[in-house]
Amino acid sequence: MGVGKFRQFHVAVACGFGSFLMSLINSWPSYTAEIYFSNTTTPLSAPMTKFEESLLGSLPSLGAMIGSLLPGLIVDRLGRRNGGVLLSLPVVISWAIVSVTTSMKMVLAARFLGGVSGGAFLVIAPIFISEVAEDSIRGTLASASMFLYCFGTLLSYVIGTFLTYHIIIWINVILSVTGTVLIALVTESPMFYLRQNREEDARFSIAKYRGVPVASVVVLDEISKLKQQVLPSVELVPISESQKSEKEAEEEKLKVEEEQEKPQSTSAFKLLFLQPASRWALTVVSIIISMQVFMGCVCVQVYAKTVFMQSDPSRADFYTIIFAFVLFSGTAVSGVITDKAGRRSLIIPSSALVFICMAGLGYLLHSNIAPPLVTVIMIFVYSFCFMLGAGTIPYVLLAEAFIPEVQSLASMIVIELVWFTNFIIIALFPYMVDMFGIHGSFYCFSVIGLANAIFSFFFVPETKGLSNAQIQDAFLSRKKN
Repeated sequence: MGVGKFRQFHVAVACGFGSFLMSLINSWPSYTAEIYFSNTTTPLSAPMTKFEESLLGSLPSLGAMIGSLLPGLIVDRLGRRNGGVLLSLPVVISWAIVSVTTSMKMVLAARFLGGVSGGAFLVIAPIFISEVAEDSIRGTLASASMFLYCFGTLLSYVIGTFLTYHIIIWINVILSVTGTVLIALVTESPMFYLRQNREEDARFSIAKYRGVPVASVVVLDEISKLKQQVLPSVELVPISESQKSEKEAEEEKLKVEEEQEKPQSTSAFKLLFLQPASRWALTVVSIIISMQVFMGCVCVQVYAKTVFMQSDPSRADFYTIIFAFVLFSGTAVSGVITDKAGRRSLIIPSSALVFICMAGLGYLLHSNIAPPLVTVIMIFVYSFCFMLGAGTIPYVLLAEAFIPEVQSLASMIVIELVWFTNFIIIALFPYMVDMFGIHGSFYCFSVIGLANAIFSFFFVPETKGLSNAQIQDAFLSRKKN
């Protein structure tokens, strides 16, 4: 791997580390709640109540919804690196509070604060990655957030099984500080520099991310493309020394420079909702990312613990670790093959397999014709198939479907939708179980999987290896078809 690609991977890991930390936050209550409930083992001044338990699990999602709104206000002003450092601090403070407090109220406040960083980095990741990644590895880099989220879940279950309460907290403190260091060491985005009229810094940034000298043709070509994205009117001004006098050419040059200094007249909001390609890309990405949530992966995780206990209580912890490993493996395979197989080639069959697995799980639970171990295996198969494409590709498309002018706004809107739909499905799931039974709920999830496969077949374009402009055309051509 060259130096340039290493720096691109550094950005993907530094941004995806926020998702890694968020997974540690989300999975921590699964093995901590029992300690907090106990009169003898709780480190708190009083045992936790049932109401406090519900807040312990839900407050990070609420914090994430707030955190998703912040990058648009911060990273365009401070930069992707400095803004990322600032937005990484809440999770550091969160675990520091948990490490010293004996108050449940302070623990809950810390949980909310930690969620702010997790929500923010899920927005920062597609923005930063889309601005520095080469087309040939963009899909792999965009998968980093989900890959690290699943790895964090696996790590959390492992340390939760074998380590003590206080050691686990200090591991989380160290990892949170590591996240801040990682984002502090990245090279700033050339797009940010160019929007700040710091062209020389933008050239140096491009040179670092491509591993070439500043004066190389690669840098000149990319800076020209970025200028056309930031100031599209520049490319429409023809300057030909053979056709114009020296005076006219100088006037044209001054005119171009004046255009570069003018603020953009069209807001990101108008571009996103009035430009056909951006509007349609937002529609498609929002739909597939919503259906991804409604395929029930979160609910399956909740129910999996019950199934594991029914199958073999003595091995429930082992099954939980295997379950997290399967999620991690599916994401890892997806990240490796995304830029080889393509986006459509993963999301369509993955969604179809989710349909089959969910329907099979529903039937197994409805009929009780197989032993619990078969249901456990089916859950593992479902989890791998889901993470192979349906659970990861929407985030890849989020990082590459939008022009730079609207990337921040689009990412914020879509990630807010992710957290909102997660809240909806978690809130509705108990009522679905009461109304349809657990098997009927899984049948509903299977229908969503089938719907996602059909929708993706007709409307999701193949974006593998395409430039930003080509991706816009690909979305529009799918809409017309």
